Amino acid sequence: MTASSDPAPTVAPVTAMGADAIGIVEAVLEGGPATLPVELRSHRVSPVESKIKVRHYGGYEHFERDTVGAADDAPAVFRWTGRTRIAE
Repeated sequence: MTASSDPAPTVAPVTAMGADAIGIVEAVLEGGPATLPVELRSHRVSPVESKIKVRHYGGYEHFERDTVGAADDAPAVFRWTGRTRIAE
């Protein structure tokens, strides 16, 4: 094995990144318990995010992205799919 004069390995930059992976989008949470505060129903997420988990009253409320009728200029809608309890 021969020694390299290059002090560090090089990594090729990512030049082609899908448009879905760039930026942040507004998201709204629909459904779930009525006790979930309004301020927890609005998020900023990656455009490729498909699930959101919100801690609430000793558990997590789970929401999944609804892609039906999604418009480019409208916030992403995540619908409630269920609840899990935090193990103690």
